[in-house]
This record gives sequence, C-alpha cells and structure tokens, in this order.
Amino acid sequence: MALLPLILVPLTVLPAVLYLCCGRRHTGSAAAVLQRREPGRPAARSPPRDTAFGQFLLLPLLVRMHNLSLMRSLDICEDPTFIPEVAAEVTEDKSEAKSTLDIMKQLIDARPDSASTGFSFKGIKDYLDCYRSGKLTPSQVAKNIIATLEDCDKSTPPLRAIVQWDREQIMLMAEASTARYRNKCTLSHLDGIPVCVKEEFKVVPYHHRVGTVYLGTEPETEDATVAKKLREAGAIIIGVSNMHELGTGTTGCNPNRYHKIPRNPYKPNHFTGGSSSGSAAAVAAGLCPVGIGTDGGGSVRIPASFCGVVGLKGTFGRISCHGSYPLSYSTVSAGPICTSVADAAIVYSILAEPDPLYPYGLKQPKATLSDMCAPDLKGLKLGVDWMFFKACDAEVLTICEKAVEYLKSLGASVVEVSLPEMEEVKIAHVICILSEMRDMLQPDFNKHFQEMNLETRATLALASQFTALDYITANRQRTRSMRFLREIFTTVNCIVTPAVASTAPRIHESDLLTGSNDTSFIVQSMRFMQLANLTGIPGLVVPVGYSTAGLPISLQVMGKWWDEAVLLRIGLKLEQFRNQTKKPSIYYDILA
Repeated sequence: MALLPLILVPLTVLPAVLYLCCGRRHTGSAAAVLQRREPGRPAARSPPRDTAFGQFLLLPLLVRMHNLSLMRSLDICEDPTFIPEVAAEVTEDKSEAKSTLDIMKQLIDARPDSASTGFSFKGIKDYLDCYRSGKLTPSQVAKNIIATLEDCDKSTPPLRAIVQWDREQIMLMAEASTARYRNKCTLSHLDGIPVCVKEEFKVVPYHHRVGTVYLGTEPETEDATVAKKLREAGAIIIGVSNMHELGTGTTGCNPNRYHKIPRNPYKPNHFTGGSSSGSAAAVAAGLCPVGIGTDGGGSVRIPASFCGVVGLKGTFGRISCHGSYPLSYSTVSAGPICTSVADAAIVYSILAEPDPLYPYGLKQPKATLSDMCAPDLKGLKLGVDWMFFKACDAEVLTICEKAVEYLKSLGASVVEVSLPEMEEVKIAHVICILSEMRDMLQPDFNKHFQEMNLETRATLALASQFTALDYITANRQRTRSMRFLREIFTTVNCIVTPAVASTAPRIHESDLLTGSNDTSFIVQSMRFMQLANLTGIPGLVVPVGYSTAGLPISLQVMGKWWDEAVLLRIGLKLEQFRNQTKKPSIYYDILA
C-alpha cells in the first residue's frame, strides 16, 4: 500500500526529523545514523518524544512547504465521506450475455502461443497447456520453482522478490493439484498455477511481518481471505513477497535484514516500485504468473508499471482485505499483478465477491467480465483531462498519447474532460492515509521506533501534524471528488492517464543502507494514483512501451465503481498496441 511517505522531507532535514522523533541528539548524516544502529537492537523502554524544535518549528515548516495545510484554507459544505463505499447500480440481466466461466475459457483459448510472437511472459494459459497435455505436472513445476527460488537470491544482486517460502508447503499444494489433474477433477483455472502473496496478508505458515523486523514473531495459523480463496481454487502459493516497510513508500526500498531491496527484472539497478514490490518483481521475473498486492496509493499499479506487467486495483471493497494488516481502512483495495490482462481478469473473477468477514463491499454487484471479448471498442467513450495527462516525462507522454490514438482506431471516442480540484485530491489523500496509518501504528511508533526504517519514522512523525479538523475536511473533499466523478461518468465510460509520470528510478548505493528519500520521485509516482484511492474507483495499468533506456511505461484506465469489466475490455485491446514485449534482464522460464 503505497503512500506519500517523504513527499515532505528533503534529505537535508532528515537527520533533524530523526532528532525530533526520538528526542535524542544525532550527529552526522542520516546514513551514519542508521549504520550505527545495530541489527536487532531492542526498542527504547520509554516511548520517543518530539523535541520542541521538531514539534513546533520543523514539522510545521514542512507542512507549509508542501501545501499540506491546504485543507485549513477551504470551506467545504459537503458532509464528510469516511469510507468510499458506493451502492451498486441496479441493472437488468442480459439473457444473451455469456457466463463468466465461458468468457474465461474464451480468454484462455484466444491467447496466442508464446513461440509465435517472440518473447512473451509465461501466463496461466501456458501452465494449463502443459498440465492438460501432460508435458509437465504441477509437481514438476513446483520443483522447478524451488530450484529457482534457491538460485535467484544467490545471484548478484539478489532478486529479493519472495522473502519467505517453504519447500514442503509448495510441494504439498503441487502434489494435490497433480492428483486432481490426473483424476480430471480440477478446481478452477488457477489449479496448479504458481501465485505469490504480499507479506501484508496472513499466509499460513509464514510470518506476517508486513515488511518489518518486529511484527510476525510467530508463524501464522490462519489465512487471509485472499490466501484461503487461492487455496480453494487450487493455486500453488509459492511464498510471501517483499514489500516496502508498512507500505510507507512507492519505491519498494526496504533495507532491513529480513527483506532487502527487491530488484527490477528489467534493470536490476533500478527500483521495482512499491509497496507491492516483490509481487511485481516475481511476476516480471517469471517466478509465477500471478502476484497479489494491496493498493492504498498506487501500491499495485506503480510496481506493475515499473516492472512491465499488468496491475488491477479493484473497486474499494471488491476484493476482501480481511487478514491484511489494517494500515489504512479507507484507501486500500486488493488486486492482482499478472503477466496479462486476461490473467488479471481470471484472478479478479475468482477473488472478487463479498466476504462476511470484511465489512466493505458486502453489497457489491456480481463480478462479471461482460463484453470483455468484444471485437472492438465501438461505443466506448474515453475521458482525458489533457492538462493533467501531460504532467509527465516526455518519453512517457509520447508513448501514452500514441496508445490513446490506438484505442481511438479501435472505435473508442476520446472526450476531453476536466478533473477538478486535483491538488485538493492529492492533499486529501495524503491526510487520510497518513492519519489512518498513524492511528494504527501509534503503539508501534512508541514501542518499536528504533527497529523501523528511517523513512517510516519520518513519515509517521510527519503524520502527527494533521489534526482532527484536517482529517474531517479531507473527507469532505472526498465527498466532493466522488460527486465530480459521478458527473464525469455520466458522459464517459472511463478516465485515461499515464500510469506513472516517470520510469523506475535508479538504486543508489546509499539506498541499500538508509532507504530511498527521493521526494521528487514520490510526487511523480503518486500523481495519477491518488484519485482512485481517495474515491474508491477501480484502476488498471497496462504496459504500452519502453523508454530509450529499456524501462517499461504503462497507461492507466480508471472506471466507475464496480465496472472493472470495462477496464479489462479496454486493457485487452490496449495490450495489442505494444508490438513487441522485451524480455527482462532477469527472467526464469519455469516451464522450460
């Protein structure tokens, strides 16, 4: 769950932020401070206290510098919306519409063979073809994965996509799937498919560390709902994936001893994006065709974009987050990271349904894939706010503009729209997610301050500057923004933007010790993400090309609440725009 950690903390003041957070004198650079902290050092017995300098001068200054006091100058009359739940529209059933299972079968049957088009990621279809033909069994695939997991973290640099895995658990699931294929009684299209799950979710028998060194001291004994549903579908959970500590960043940089820095398979000296960093890296590197992440500020969509794969953030409440660490209750949605839009649709259709254990989304409409396989995009209206759209790097803009033109060539019409009050949306999202995280993590901040990464400490210290009035006004802004979107979606089917305004940034040597604190990058990476998180609408990112340096670039499509099907329909056609898929520098062909 990406948030806006150090949007506000220039490198030059970071040691001072540490000073104000813990009330102790620190000298030297931030890197030196962190280097002097020994691994596993216990937390201070008494909770840290802010100094007068930090509490009354430095942090308020940072709030003003970055316009975070904007809400205090606004007079918003709308009542606040604290949870972006939206009632489903009542629609008539189309008797002629194909069932979801029929569409899933059509998606799998329609995908081209990998060998006919040069390199392509191995997806669900490729695994199913091997199992059904008898070329490979899930057990044989599992052995290949285990050998690969042993190898990929011995490489230089190590991939660090999967941070916990267990040979026995992988083989148990694989052998059960092999028996089902032998007896012709498979459970779903995910039977035997390797999947990883972000460490933010509880997965038996792994430690629920959430990217930290202090949580999850004992193995889990109960699965999160998404893990349970994956098991019920017959998937092989190969382990839990790396993540930015407590979801507090967008790079994926996590220097602590359990996690380390996951590497971008396209350019190992570049970041994966975060916070669902390991899931995207695992999918792009071929370890598995499906990863599960959470998205509170782009945490599925940013790493999927940087790693050149597909990422879907469902409507708020669409996929259960029961069993995930409750970092922010009003901005987070779960979603799949996959090798293709078809695979994302398959995973979405299996995971998306009400969960009695999760209070949000209980009244959601049935998840469908209606019209996903339509031959063109005729009748669809794509909304574009060009001023907003163009606020990105030149290479990103050029490719994304061409991708929009390609969608027009398939029959869609482009309608210019205005996305109002986007600066207010940005600040409201920051206030909501950080306030909720500070509330959830206040005991951790007091007890485990010394064990947190530098970036996390500074983020939580900054979050303490927001008041109850800030939070209420931010949620009043949420009401306004949701109303604006309702009006926009009466004229268009979706809103199109670049996925991220830049490509994946380079990893610097200091990041390996202290974490990444590039504030300009964080602002860029969040720009096109926050609207969907604040208002709860779904968003899909699809790779559309590469920079001259060979880094992936993606386009984002956002739709109205519960209308993931139109995003998947557009995404399926958008995949055809990119005439070549480049092979990542790190790629393991598990089926070879």
